[in-house]
Amino acid sequence: MKKILVLGAGLSATSLINYLLKHSQQYDWQVEVADLDYSLAERKINGHPSGKALTMDVNDSKGIAQLVSGKDVVVSMLPARFHDQVATECLLQGVHMATASYVSPKMREIDNAVKEKGLIFLNELGVDPGIDHMSAMQVIDRIRAKGGELTAFFSFTGGLIAPESDNNPWHYKFTWNPRNVVLAGQGVSQFIRNGMYKFIPYHKLFERTMIREVLDYGKFEVYPNRDSLKYRKIYGLNDIPTLFRGTMRRPGYCDAWNVFVQLGCTDDSYIVENSEQMTYREFINAFLRYDQEKAVEQKLAEYLQLDPKGDVMQKLSWLGIFEQRKIGMSNVSPAQILQKLLEEKWSLSPNDKDMIVMQHEFEYKLQGKNHQITSAMVYIGQDTKNTAMSTTVGTPLAIGVKLLLNDKLRSKGVIIPTKPELYEPILEELKEYGIAFKEREVLI
Repeated sequence: MKKILVLGAGLSATSLINYLLKHSQQYDWQVEVADLDYSLAERKINGHPSGKALTMDVNDSKGIAQLVSGKDVVVSMLPARFHDQVATECLLQGVHMATASYVSPKMREIDNAVKEKGLIFLNELGVDPGIDHMSAMQVIDRIRAKGGELTAFFSFTGGLIAPESDNNPWHYKFTWNPRNVVLAGQGVSQFIRNGMYKFIPYHKLFERTMIREVLDYGKFEVYPNRDSLKYRKIYGLNDIPTLFRGTMRRPGYCDAWNVFVQLGCTDDSYIVENSEQMTYREFINAFLRYDQEKAVEQKLAEYLQLDPKGDVMQKLSWLGIFEQRKIGMSNVSPAQILQKLLEEKWSLSPNDKDMIVMQHEFEYKLQGKNHQITSAMVYIGQDTKNTAMSTTVGTPLAIGVKLLLNDKLRSKGVIIPTKPELYEPILEELKEYGIAFKEREVLI
């Protein structure tokens, strides 16, 4: 019997746990799910004979060591900051590991040690990162195999609300960690376009967008991800003239979100004094010039040159930022205050469905002709438990664990799914869940 330990039973772990339990008797697996909230772990196991619910405290190193002991693989669905701690323990005990998160600097450092022990630490096996790597590399490898020379690669992903549940003026709801949405894009975004390096500071990020159409789902706007340049090495595209990765939203979102960026409402570096007594209207006013003669709305519109009756102001008003309603939170940053307000307005309703949108665009030369391949995928969740986000994060990770336990992987060390041994079987099986890409190729 192979023993699997899943650390963390949150929303993103739902599809992973369901997959492992579904296949547990076929492959003789025991699936243990540990969470700080024991009742949550118990609900995820749902009485399955191959499952076992456990309690855990990630700050209890001895407890984590005991949980890892005797397992064949540990799947960390904890927040990314805890993966290094889990990896250290797995390396010490000689246990395989898998996560959906980005490879951390610490994880890179232990790559040789992981290889020396003959272990596999799977990383970046979710949706983005994960499905984006696999679907891109499948096309890139195909272009290379026929002698094509890649000249441009664009890749866009968005976790959005499904059209049938899109009922607010922002055309957006939280389908992932709200804090990550509020802090998205901070730092400097960098990419390369026709051989020219481009760097976009945070305060300009949401002004530098592009529009794309995806399948039959209409238009989306895209803002640049923080670091596109590192993907040249990851995908073996060191000499490519153009490489750009971005995040997708519905048109109009970025103009409105840029208001919070320009005001400083997404700042998480300091505490707002007396915030518990402050209203949302006073909070916004705190970022505007002192002028008691003008209304907050007027000052904001003048400061950022907004149409007082335009689309952006309507979006802001709908959120409630001008309301004389107390924030009711103390010792919090501007970003945390904004997050609280957004969670009231952007949370999924009981009958809502979410949506994952992903599109790649490849340009290449072959026999003197210029080609373009557009590869797109849209996946809509079933409900608020079996969300598109949960399914596209947890399912590829679960399939990767299956391949690992069934000795289908030759690679050792800290790896991501950019090789055919991982991406071919995972993408093929994902089609069974309706997660599939449609391609169109044209001469340009």
